[in-house]
Amino acid sequence: MAISKEKKEELLSWYTDLFSRSSAAILTDYRGLTMGDITQLRNKLREIQGEYHVTKNRLVKLALEEAGLPVPEDLLEGQTAAGFCFEEVPAVAKVLLDFSKESKILVIKGGILGDRIINADQVTALAELPPREILLAQVLGTLQGPAGGVTRAIAGGIRSILYVLKARVEQLEKQARQA
Repeated sequence: MAISKEKKEELLSWYTDLFSRSSAAILTDYRGLTMGDITQLRNKLREIQGEYHVTKNRLVKLALEEAGLPVPEDLLEGQTAAGFCFEEVPAVAKVLLDFSKESKILVIKGGILGDRIINADQVTALAELPPREILLAQVLGTLQGPAGGVTRAIAGGIRSILYVLKARVEQLEKQARQA
């Protein structure tokens, strides 16, 4: 069905905004999904601050160019829908990957992460990353490890000096009592 020039311009502006605001876009082939399936997927993504939209390939190419992002020509063939990541990229990738496995219809084509084009395997790798809170805890643990070692080393040195001083005080007290 042909759409008017005004509608195309409106869609182009909307796509450009979506690509500009999202930290990643995961492109899929949705052929065979029912409207109910798409609605279910959209609801799951909405819960994690993501969105899923059926797109027009030609307008997506133009929107990516306007947003200053790379255009993955090979990923924009056939029917395409995009999952937009406004918060955590791994969470959106996981929802799309899980839905793909459940439905056995949705196909992950690849996507755009920042200013890089990624393939389907890289989307899978993103989906397997732990949640943000766990990653932050792991980084914090890695940073605290050496700091804890330094603290224990300093405390051990101070403790050794205190033992020497205590022994010297006891020695002087003993000498004072004998005198």
